[in-house]
Amino acid sequence: MQLNDDEVLRVNNLSISFGGLKAVDNFSLAIRKKEIFGLIGPNGAGKTTVFNCITQFYRPNAGEVIFRTKQGDVVNLVGRKVHTIIRLGLVRTFQNVEIIREISVLDNLLVGAHAEYKTSPLSQILRLPAARREERLMRQKAADILAILGLSELQDVPAGGLSYGVLKKIELARTLISGPVLIILDEPAAGLDDTETLQLSAIIKDLRDRFDCAILLVEHDMRLVMGICDRVCAISFGKFLASGTPEEIQNNPAVQEAYLGEEEKNV
Repeated sequence: MQLNDDEVLRVNNLSISFGGLKAVDNFSLAIRKKEIFGLIGPNGAGKTTVFNCITQFYRPNAGEVIFRTKQGDVVNLVGRKVHTIIRLGLVRTFQNVEIIREISVLDNLLVGAHAEYKTSPLSQILRLPAARREERLMRQKAADILAILGLSELQDVPAGGLSYGVLKKIELARTLISGPVLIILDEPAAGLDDTETLQLSAIIKDLRDRFDCAILLVEHDMRLVMGICDRVCAISFGKFLASGTPEEIQNNPAVQEAYLGEEEKNV
C-alpha cells in the first residue's frame, strides 16, 4: 500500500460487477497533489461507478483505493464507512444537485462541516461555550468561502429559490468547508449555459490554487475538460483506454473514435 510522494490518490486494479455486468474491470489511475484530473467517457462507460467505488458508496469486488489523508496518513479506503471518508479529506458532488432547499445558503455549507466539529453532540445541544465558539468559527469559515465564490449577498437566503447555476456554486462551496485534499466533481457543468460553464472553469482553477487541493472530475463538456485539466483519463466499458495530457488525449486515435467524435477532434 504505497503512494508516490507527489500523489494523493491511487486506484489499483479496481473491479465491480452488478449481476452479470462488469461495470468496472481492472481499472487503475493515479492523481497527483494539486492536480486537476479528468475522467471521460460516454454514458455507461463506468465513470460514476469509479467515483462511487472511490468514495465507498459502492464496495468494489477487487482492487485498492489508496489515499493520502489530510492528516498525512496513507490508507486504503476500501471497506471504510462512507461518512468517515469526509473526515479523511475526500469530498464529492453529485450529478444532481444535493442542496437542502428549505434552509439558508450558509446553513447548507454548515451541513457539509459536520465532520469537522470537535465538540460533542451533547455540548452542541446544550450550547456550551466550546460549542458556541466552534460554531462561530465554522460560520465565519462558511462566510469566507461564499465571499470567494461571490455569494455573500445570498448567504441568508433560502437555497430553494435560487437558480440552478447558483445551486451548483453552493454545492461546490460546501465541499470546501471540510478542508479537503481531493474534491470529486460529478458532471459539474451539467445544466449550465456557456457563460456559466466558462465561469465554472475559472472557479475550479482558482479553488485548486486557493485551497491547495486536487480535483477529479467527470464531465461531458470536452471544452471544459480540455481547458482546465492537467491530465485526462479515458475509460471504455469500465476499462482503462488512455491517459495523458489534454493534447495527448485529443490526438489519441482510439479516444477520438470512441469518445470525442469527429467534430471534437480539433477542440
